[in-house]
Amino acid sequence: MQTVTSADGTSIAFERHGAGPPLLLLHGGSSPQYWKPIVPRFAKDYTVIVPHRRGVGESGDAAEYSLARGVEDVRAVIDAVNGTPVLFGHSFGGLLAIETARTAPVEKLIVYEPAVLVGEYRERADLASQMQTQIDNGDRRQAMKFYIREVMHGGDIEDLDGWLAEWPPWPDIVALTENIARINRAIEQYRLPESLDIDAPALLLAGTEGPPHLRDGIRAVDEALSDSQFLEFEGVGHGGPTEAPDRVTSEVHTFIDEKKTTVPEGSE
Repeated sequence: MQTVTSADGTSIAFERHGAGPPLLLLHGGSSPQYWKPIVPRFAKDYTVIVPHRRGVGESGDAAEYSLARGVEDVRAVIDAVNGTPVLFGHSFGGLLAIETARTAPVEKLIVYEPAVLVGEYRERADLASQMQTQIDNGDRRQAMKFYIREVMHGGDIEDLDGWLAEWPPWPDIVALTENIARINRAIEQYRLPESLDIDAPALLLAGTEGPPHLRDGIRAVDEALSDSQFLEFEGVGHGGPTEAPDRVTSEVHTFIDEKKTTVPEGSE
């Protein structure tokens, strides 16, 4: 485990695996352990960097949090590694990857269902406040169940308890309840610009079974980018990178390995 100091003095931990060009994997509301089954699929070809989001894993924390703080944390890790990285973010990690790529040099950008809210859903989103109410009432487990129902299943699942019984992060993820409530507050405050000035090709990934509001969000991101590819995985949900790791990582490998094609100066 290595650490770097972010702009506000917070210690940010990150894991390093393998050797080669840098590939940063940014986790969402879960812990950095989310990427554990994915790392070996890339470590033979890349230096895989897994930052621990502040307040999670081995990273430090501070009283105040914002999306800008999260971007500063990612940039601090980028500054600590050699080479221009590829960013691959899932969910909230996807939003962090997008916003980091707007201000930091990156080789390529890959996001799976980034936590971008648009349209009517964004205007009525209140997940953070509803989670906080349940936390204040002393029911952190119920707050986390509410979050999982909304974000993983779009608010629609018949037997959530049965699903949770088979979901590896449960119930340990309950320890992250307060942290997840605050990142949802940052998500709800974020407004996607009409145009994203990102000087890197982007691969946008989603599952046909993902939450409708996140599928709407990634299509809006696609429209805001000038150089992007959009790909949906049939029958896959919000946890795509770990639900269908072979399918997802195969597409990611292909995208990373694609060479930029440039038109010679003076050519039509």
